[in-house]
Amino acid sequence: MRKSFGLAAALSLLLATSALAGEQYVDPNDFAVSGYDVVAYFDLPQSDIGQPRAPAVPGLANITADYNGATFAFATEANRDRFLADPASFVPQFDGHCAYGAAKGGKVPGNPDLWRIVDGKLYLNITRNVAGLWEQDVQGNISLASNNWSGGLEDAPASHDAIPEFTSAAPVK
Repeated sequence: MRKSFGLAAALSLLLATSALAGEQYVDPNDFAVSGYDVVAYFDLPQSDIGQPRAPAVPGLANITADYNGATFAFATEANRDRFLADPASFVPQFDGHCAYGAAKGGKVPGNPDLWRIVDGKLYLNITRNVAGLWEQDVQGNISLASNNWSGGLEDAPASHDAIPEFTSAAPVK
């Protein structure tokens, strides 16, 4: 009895979590993270706050997986397989929207070149200036964004705006 209750509770939590997922930001080509490989970020060298980041890795148009209503592209089949094993641990926070935008209460797109991994989670920002503001208080901004997100921002429609000063080279054909 206890085992079946635990399984039912876990399944209910999984379904509730899935139901609460907001709409993923996708670019005009209908790719999440503008076609860049979300798994590859976790293998790139991590820079200190305020320092330039390694360039994002373009995914390939023929190596994809769907998650949260969006198509993600990957540079390798191995990265796609890692993603499929646990997608929630690789997708950017705030459904690919700008982390600082979420901290300020809005949904704007995240630029795949302006990324940072904090406590094992991927965050994107929209412009270099915004990334600089976000990095002035990373933990505080994550807290604000998380509160805004769970306070109703997640349910707002996804941004369909273009990312300023960004042209995606991904996914590669």
